[in-house]
Amino acid sequence: MATISKLSCPTPAASLSSSFKSRSSSSHLPMVFVDFRTTGGFSSKLSSSSLCVRSNHPSRGTLVARCSISGNGSPTKKTTLHDLYEKEGQSPWYDNLCRPVTDLLPLIASGVRGVTSNPAIFQKAISSSNAYNDQFRELVESGKDIESAYWELVVKDIQDACKLFEPIYDQTHGGDGYVSVEVSPRLADDTQGTIEAAKWLHKVVSRPNVYIKIPATAPCIPSIKEVIAQGISVNVTLIFSLARYEAVIDAYLDGLEASGLSDLSRVTSVASFFVSRVDTMIDKMLEKIGTPEALDLRGKAAVAQAALAYQLYQKKFSGPRWEALVKKGAKKQRLLWASTSVKNPAYPDTLYVAPLVGPDTVSTMPDQALQAFIDHGNVSRTIDSNVSEAEGIYSALEKLGVDWSYVGSQLELEGVDAFKKSFDSLLDTLQEKANSLKLVSL
Repeated sequence: MATISKLSCPTPAASLSSSFKSRSSSSHLPMVFVDFRTTGGFSSKLSSSSLCVRSNHPSRGTLVARCSISGNGSPTKKTTLHDLYEKEGQSPWYDNLCRPVTDLLPLIASGVRGVTSNPAIFQKAISSSNAYNDQFRELVESGKDIESAYWELVVKDIQDACKLFEPIYDQTHGGDGYVSVEVSPRLADDTQGTIEAAKWLHKVVSRPNVYIKIPATAPCIPSIKEVIAQGISVNVTLIFSLARYEAVIDAYLDGLEASGLSDLSRVTSVASFFVSRVDTMIDKMLEKIGTPEALDLRGKAAVAQAALAYQLYQKKFSGPRWEALVKKGAKKQRLLWASTSVKNPAYPDTLYVAPLVGPDTVSTMPDQALQAFIDHGNVSRTIDSNVSEAEGIYSALEKLGVDWSYVGSQLELEGVDAFKKSFDSLLDTLQEKANSLKLVSL
């Protein structure tokens, strides 16, 4: 019996074997017994707005997953994650990846249907774990440069995770079960470089259920179109505004139309719309304004904009243009809610999950948000339950002087910069490890 006492990666961790069972046997996932141990109480009160729930410090439940290989692959008890998908059509994904990737098995059995990663996630995983040391040593000793070694470490994790999610991918005929890997953040302003990097990653990972992540920067919008046209499935990341989101949808549609493929069913995409960071920035602006009206809008901007993004999604994926693509097997580019962890402890820990439940969407959750939603999340369709209120909040913020275009541009710059720093920091860490290995060999 293997016991995983927390969702985050154990450190140090044992290295994962390079081979998994065959696809046919991999569908037999472990049976999982899920306990919830919560200390303290959870109290909250509804604000006047149904789009924003305020709370004082909620306690953090701890998910304890005991993994027992039993053969039939079904959990003893359904979780809210199963309900989220089965009742409301939203796919819960896990926003984290590290070794051993077999730690994902209890999460899969508990209802997780995909995984997202980014440079910051790999920076934390590789720099804080011994699980990568053996492979890294072999790569360095074989003469690999640091960045090439980094990509080999990443590709192995992505391939191994893809193997675990293949049963879901197969069962849904390519609708779910994806693992995302991002192109180098250094390419955020390089249209052609991004195209080449996406094609290379797609080729080296060589798994049908991999998503190549491309940032939604202005230079990368043409990259998205071209990569989709090449038949490569894409996770478009770092979307912070409605205008940029519409450009992303158009790039997807343009790419499908330009592909020349008679069967578009295997080319899919998600658009990662970021939420919590929007509130973090706008809340500061509102506090600077300082009026009662402004202060009352804190914690409401992100969910309101997301609700309007869903309206845009419904509009764009309907009508004659879309129906023509559907005849060729095209699938909608699903909205994916990213940055769902709560940054402000005064807000409920499910603030960026519970109000954004809707069909044909994805919610990717890091540890904290995932545990919270399994523990005390409510499953009901909420994303379009109060569109007029979302419109009112969006307009009220504009009237107060909040420039949504500026907010989106600034958050995009910060997001790209943060990923670049994580990427560079990790390469520095790997260089130090390589130097120490060389010293030891001397």
